[in-house]
Amino acid sequence: METTCDILEVTKNARDVAEEMMSIRTGLHPVNVRGVVEDEVERAEDRFAIADFEVRELPDLEVEADGMLSSVFRNLLNNAVQHNDREEPIVEVSAEEREDTVVVSVADNGPGVPDDEKDQIFGKDEKGLESPGIGVGLYLAHTTTERYGGDVRVRDNEPEGAVFEVELRRAGSEDGSTER
Repeated sequence: METTCDILEVTKNARDVAEEMMSIRTGLHPVNVRGVVEDEVERAEDRFAIADFEVRELPDLEVEADGMLSSVFRNLLNNAVQHNDREEPIVEVSAEEREDTVVVSVADNGPGVPDDEKDQIFGKDEKGLESPGIGVGLYLAHTTTERYGGDVRVRDNEPEGAVFEVELRRAGSEDGSTER
């Protein structure tokens, strides 16, 4: 069963990479970030019964994105469980509303990311902790977020683990106007 799930995940990532490569910036439109995150958390709960997913208050905001936004959060949620060495992985999802952006955080209780690897983990073919994937999940999350005019970064979680932060431009904001 686990092998089947891994194959399906690799297939989804390959499809997402192909779609990302064919996408163009002008296809961006307002997307409800809360709806996308909640849908992906629900899917992750179905895929990873061993993990505990906790969702904090998420603002009901629209961001500049497209249909690929779900792959950003799917990959970060998968990463938080697949690279977690705990018996019961805990993943907390929260968001912070800012003036022109929203920052969605995916935090875990795993081993974290060593400081010397933080800048490299978003590269294509980067894998770690006996990854079952092909090393494109974080790369896809990074390139998709950049295409939206946003950013994805990683920092240490306290007392342990990693926090991946996705900063996205709010739809209609001065920097994120939907008029292209």
